[in-house]
Amino acid sequence: MEFLTNEDKRTKYCGEFRAQDIGRDVCVMGWVQRQRDLGSLIFIDLRDRTGIVQLAFDDTTDRAVFDKAFSLRSEYVIAAHGTVRARGEGAVNPNMPTGEIEIFVRSLKVLSAAQTPPFEINDAKKVRDEIALKYRYLDLRRPELQRNMRIRHEIARVARDYFYENGFMEIETPMMIKPTPEGARDYIVPSRIHKGSFYALPQSPQIYKQLLMLAGFDRYIQLARCFRDEDLRADRQPEFTQIDMEMSFATQEDIMAVNEGLIARVFREVLGLEVKLPMQRITYADAQEKYGSDKPDTRFGMLIQNISDAVKDSAFPVFTGALEAGGSVRAIVASGAAETLTRKEIDKLTEHARGIGAKGLAYIRWVEEAPSCSFGKFYTPEALSELCGALGMQRGDVALIVADKTRVVLPVLGALRTLLGRKLNLIPEGAFNFLWVVEFPFFEWNEETGHWDAAHHPFTMPMEECLPYLETDPGKVRAKCYDMVLNGTELLSGSIRITDWQLQEKMFAALGLSPEEIDRKFGFLVDAYKYGAPPHGGSAMGLDRLAMVMTGADSLRDVVAFPKVQNASELMSKCPAPADPAALEELGLSLTQSAKDQILSESEE
Repeated sequence: MEFLTNEDKRTKYCGEFRAQDIGRDVCVMGWVQRQRDLGSLIFIDLRDRTGIVQLAFDDTTDRAVFDKAFSLRSEYVIAAHGTVRARGEGAVNPNMPTGEIEIFVRSLKVLSAAQTPPFEINDAKKVRDEIALKYRYLDLRRPELQRNMRIRHEIARVARDYFYENGFMEIETPMMIKPTPEGARDYIVPSRIHKGSFYALPQSPQIYKQLLMLAGFDRYIQLARCFRDEDLRADRQPEFTQIDMEMSFATQEDIMAVNEGLIARVFREVLGLEVKLPMQRITYADAQEKYGSDKPDTRFGMLIQNISDAVKDSAFPVFTGALEAGGSVRAIVASGAAETLTRKEIDKLTEHARGIGAKGLAYIRWVEEAPSCSFGKFYTPEALSELCGALGMQRGDVALIVADKTRVVLPVLGALRTLLGRKLNLIPEGAFNFLWVVEFPFFEWNEETGHWDAAHHPFTMPMEECLPYLETDPGKVRAKCYDMVLNGTELLSGSIRITDWQLQEKMFAALGLSPEEIDRKFGFLVDAYKYGAPPHGGSAMGLDRLAMVMTGADSLRDVVAFPKVQNASELMSKCPAPADPAALEELGLSLTQSAKDQILSESEE
């Protein structure tokens, strides 16, 4: 191992050299991507976060330097001094930004030798997730992940610049807070001083940013770390970052406009793309009716059709039974998909539909002169032709039909639509479709408990015209809230907040909280609203999700430096890990036998 001296000053990053640098004496540093030994010639591809530059050694190179270059292997860390020169005739690589030049090396230092890595550091070779995440620090060297993390950084930089320029103040809120219900389980932190009491890690800075509005700061921004103990999926991690904002004296339109401006700025500066403003808007009810989702992907069609009237006189009991029970019959039509969606493929889709709540899946498949269907014995050819006409079907099309309660039918068809959009290659590459979903229901009926639950956090303002229904007809109440959706991914949620303390207490009561519970959980917030509260609202945009969509990544893992896996563990550091018994004793905690058994079981695996 050799050491850097004051003479070893990096001239530029590897990927920044161009033809205009020819003739310069330079110093470069990085990792060896690969070494090519051609006898009297040695080439080294040197890599850093910006890309690769070629180093050259030949029979005029000092012998000690040449021998050192010969000894280099992948992932060695080196520093090299040399002169930038044009590549030889026929040696230019048009696929590399640095492909016109190379650096002829005169001195070389090996700063760190490397063992053979468990996988090759490039984007061409796929590595099992378990191995890649165990050696995440190596996985992060891959150019794809380096690019993703750079784009994520640029999104954060542009967001801060944009909000600073628009009068927002960045204010940090606490990371250890009082547990408050916000929709998911809290991660809790025991107190050493107050034994038996716990802090919670914030699911969001929601209450604190509202209090900042009461404190008069008017415009708040924070790239806030948030924590939710819930089941993971491709677009969900237990810890994540929000571009969190709040505005006083602002309407819903003001807040939406500020966020549209942010998105336009981010896409322009990071990807060089223009976003068309204002963004499309759709009500929650229309989104469900047309797409079966509150975060629809509008890059392709295949909208849900309500065919209840067309089948109400049918002899097929599945259709009529659903309608008699107050449900509906709806369908999606996959145009030109009859060759792809064979009977075998439709059987797979049927099993998928059953797995997400449907009792089954009826279909019409039009391959021959006349269409065929799964319910043919209940339909005459003329009746089937009429139904195809109602669906707008043509030869070559396939219709998938679900009959059930509407709250089952819509999400099932919405999920099938999304699945078929990918399967049939209906989604145009490189498209970014934004829309706002507005006018969400304020409450959701919980069939298990038999009462209404808040569909959003309990500080959301109902629409003024819905206030009379808060106690008499909760199902009619719509919320002053809004979601920004991009390509079927929810990027942002926000709302106008309740600022009247009496209305806030009424809201808590509607959710079944007793006066004692309200005071214990939210007394400080209700009290704060008694001292003059400006009208305000805000939003939280998922920085990780935005980066995921902008980079084209399949999972948040590809835009988060050190992600967790499905069971919320981190394979590299092997966390979570058992606590020291002395630490538990100091905190006044002890483990149950089942917890001890689980620790023992995991240690033996």
